[in-house]
Amino acid sequence: MKFSNRIISAAAAVAFVAATGFALAPAAKAGDDVKVGIIFGFTGPIESLTPGMAASAELAMKEVTDSGKLLGGMAMVPVRGDSTCVDSAAATAAAERLITADSVAAIVGADCSGVTTSIANNTAVPNGVVMVSPSATSPALSTIEDKGYFFRTAPSDARQGQVLADVLKARGIMNVAVTYTNNDYGKGLAESFDNAFTAHGGKIEMSAAHEDGKGDYSAEVGALAASGAANLVVFGYLDQGGKGIIQTSLDTGAFDSFILADGMIGQTLIDNIGAGLNGAIGTLPGSESEGAKLFLSVASAGGVDGDGPFRGESYDAAALIALAIQAAGSADRSAIQAKIMAVANAPGEQILPGQLAKGLQILADGGEVDYQGASNVELTDVGEAAGSYKELEVVNGAFKTISIH
Repeated sequence: MKFSNRIISAAAAVAFVAATGFALAPAAKAGDDVKVGIIFGFTGPIESLTPGMAASAELAMKEVTDSGKLLGGMAMVPVRGDSTCVDSAAATAAAERLITADSVAAIVGADCSGVTTSIANNTAVPNGVVMVSPSATSPALSTIEDKGYFFRTAPSDARQGQVLADVLKARGIMNVAVTYTNNDYGKGLAESFDNAFTAHGGKIEMSAAHEDGKGDYSAEVGALAASGAANLVVFGYLDQGGKGIIQTSLDTGAFDSFILADGMIGQTLIDNIGAGLNGAIGTLPGSESEGAKLFLSVASAGGVDGDGPFRGESYDAAALIALAIQAAGSADRSAIQAKIMAVANAPGEQILPGQLAKGLQILADGGEVDYQGASNVELTDVGEAAGSYKELEVVNGAFKTISIH
């Protein structure tokens, strides 16, 4: 099997586009292996999360290849691109390289909402390339003009904001300050939470954006503390501004009670902050379903740590692409698009992690599948997961699941 872990750098992608211009390249032809792009922020504010996400997507591709059942024995070859998570121009250039030079049939990604929107609008959709994002959660992505080519296995933050507000109400936390990263993700989640929390009777003393990449967050934390709120909601990134806000809050004594959302969930945050994060609560897409538990076993057997943010959703994104190819009988880009919804939803035999060979065989025999995967995949009419959420709490230096919403 050909298996590429090459990361397309932003600089290389920009150079390619500058030298050649952007022109549509064909997808895989009969007899070729099927190349699938994986475009995540291997550098940037969530760089500690993306290796596990990419490894999970590649695990599904390896499972498909090893089965020998994809279109009569074709291999799925992953080709990585760096979205940076924050630089839309660099992300778009990296995606253009995947689509033109590498002729990928589809893309797993992107990751952060802003770069995902940019890639979809400027590159993928105009060239008829399916994107399945495991982690882009901005509500605005529900209404982009995607012509049916954008899907996501993570639910919209329109739901996460409601779930987090419900969690706070149940815990009796009704007075907060909010800080959010100044991009599509942060703004969308802050708005969703604001609407849901105030509808519950909660009071937001202050809501303010922060910029990533700063060395000093004392001014931002000072303003938030002056609002009089005892609890700080942090909608940011665990490797960038969100981490800086929490560390400054603890260093200055401004806050010691934190509420987090998915962009802040990861063991590296706890490792960097230390015991001061104990007691923090948060939300993260996920469940403890049969499929979720099975994914952990399948990942472990494959040498991948599946217990982390958006890893099950990444496996599911790659699996959906593989099953759509098989259902279509072709790696043609438009054919993939036409079959994603069919393999994601009923009717059909339910397929879980580790059962991709079974699903491929059913489709080869003319049957139907209903892919459930690690995240209970069920796509809405706009191609996004309805989704469930874990309520988490940091206990003794680790995120512990308290309940499922």
